[in-house]
Amino acid sequence: MPQIDLDDAAQDNDLAEQASAPEPAPDPKPDKTRFFRTRGARRTLTILAGVLVFLALIFPNVVYRLTPLGFLRIPVEGAFLIGLLLLPTRARRIAGSVVGVLLGLLVLEKLLDMGFFAELNRPFDPVLDWVLFDDAFSFVVDSYGRAAAIGAVAALLLLVAAVLALTTWSVLRVGTLVGSFRRRSLYAAGGLAVAWATAFGLGLSITGTVPLAARSTATYAWDRVHQARAGLADEAEFAKEVRVDAFATTPPGQILAALRGKDVIFTFVESYGRSAIEHPGLAPLVNPVLERGAGQLAAAGFSARSGWLSSPTFGGGSWLAHATFESGLWINNQQRYRNLVSSERLTLTRAFQNAQWRTVSVMPGATRAWPEGKFYGYDAVWDSRNLGYQGPKFSWAPVPDQFTLKQLNTVEYQKPGRGPLMVQMPLVSSHTPWAPIPEYIEEWDRIGDGAVYAPMAEAGKKPKALWAEPKQVRPEYGRSIQYSLTSLINWIAQYGDENLVMVFLGDHQPSPIASGAGASHDVPITIVSQDPAVLDRVTDWNWVPGLRPAGDTPVWPMSAFRDRFLTAFSAKSPAS
Repeated sequence: MPQIDLDDAAQDNDLAEQASAPEPAPDPKPDKTRFFRTRGARRTLTILAGVLVFLALIFPNVVYRLTPLGFLRIPVEGAFLIGLLLLPTRARRIAGSVVGVLLGLLVLEKLLDMGFFAELNRPFDPVLDWVLFDDAFSFVVDSYGRAAAIGAVAALLLLVAAVLALTTWSVLRVGTLVGSFRRRSLYAAGGLAVAWATAFGLGLSITGTVPLAARSTATYAWDRVHQARAGLADEAEFAKEVRVDAFATTPPGQILAALRGKDVIFTFVESYGRSAIEHPGLAPLVNPVLERGAGQLAAAGFSARSGWLSSPTFGGGSWLAHATFESGLWINNQQRYRNLVSSERLTLTRAFQNAQWRTVSVMPGATRAWPEGKFYGYDAVWDSRNLGYQGPKFSWAPVPDQFTLKQLNTVEYQKPGRGPLMVQMPLVSSHTPWAPIPEYIEEWDRIGDGAVYAPMAEAGKKPKALWAEPKQVRPEYGRSIQYSLTSLINWIAQYGDENLVMVFLGDHQPSPIASGAGASHDVPITIVSQDPAVLDRVTDWNWVPGLRPAGDTPVWPMSAFRDRFLTAFSAKSPAS
């Protein structure tokens, strides 16, 4: 049987043109190496195209599988691709172009998955996650500067164009070879299918964990299509969930009756996750703050109970956690969030507003208007533009946490003659990239307008330097949690009174580089008060005394908090 020459297929069109063209005059001095150089280049390009198609079919969507052994697999999709490329010339080119683009898009999505797993501990959602690229751009600006961020965007656009061009070219070039050797290509497709079926049936594996028979591309594509369809179907399902609300018709006179006269403050500590308390590399940094803080609060007359909530998000997307906490619904993507804020769902804030509390949002991380505040039911919104801060930014955080707490006194908490107050306040100094970190100021009067922070920001570790040393990221995250918790606990001990009810919790875990591999979605939550009657009402929650929940303390979904809280503190509450 004659040997197949891979470059013959690439020469078909040239040979056809030469047959119809007049014979050229002989070259008096022919270049004997030119023909072989051309054949070698064409053969190399054809082999390269085949390798690129193979790599695209096997390409994983998680970094730890990106190893040489991970590519020693048999892709069943290769047999189907060869069969598809046996179509007539015109149809083959159309099908090859479509397959090439689709294959390139799958490679790009797998690259996005790698980034999302590294940062958010989940794959990229092709329907709902595009809004997060704005946050990613802001992170790069804060860590490396605007020029670097623009350069990164340009590089990503070039990468997208290069991947799509290479996969399309590769499939078309392989298609030319297949079309020129139809019978042998059919045998090759059959042999590939038999080899795959044999490996699959016998359960063969090189590494012992990854099977030799691969069907990852087809499965991955199906999963992405199913994910998109599920996202679209979820919109109708969520519309039903919004309408089911046991507290929608509870009279304002009954709701939250057990908290009359109290100032209730809900404080989210950015990225304060279970790992901060339990990870061996973080517990020595964070737990002493909680233990010392419990003693400080006890000396000031406060008691506390702590538990766990499971957040709908991980590594970012704080607004999804806030929405879940407020609404009693599981808000784990942007589509649900948009549908929620356009509904008439009773939020925790709205319940307080209906019961005649003054409702206030203190948002030091916000830098522009926030129309969603009307949906939640806030009477006033204080953000980085009107809190009076005149100091420097600390990377992403426009305002240090201690300044935010000090200004809460000025703008709301210590105003004479005010009525009962309900506040929702995210603290943001522990937001990634965790550098530089402000220093806690013992004398709160020294804080002033924030100018005192200028030397701290200048001398602190820069994000670019921190992220160049990944091993240093986790300790810096731990120190940021130290700062935020120290500021909050000292504010309670120094300024809180008998009417204060403070609930503070994490919004989500930090990214895996800080939380560790396999971290849960759990975050700590604590309720603090001087009034024993307040804590008596949460006895059946089975939370533990102090500021640190135990390992076996019950874990609730964050969406359960609204109904449990309203049930505990309302005079008459329907079954949740």
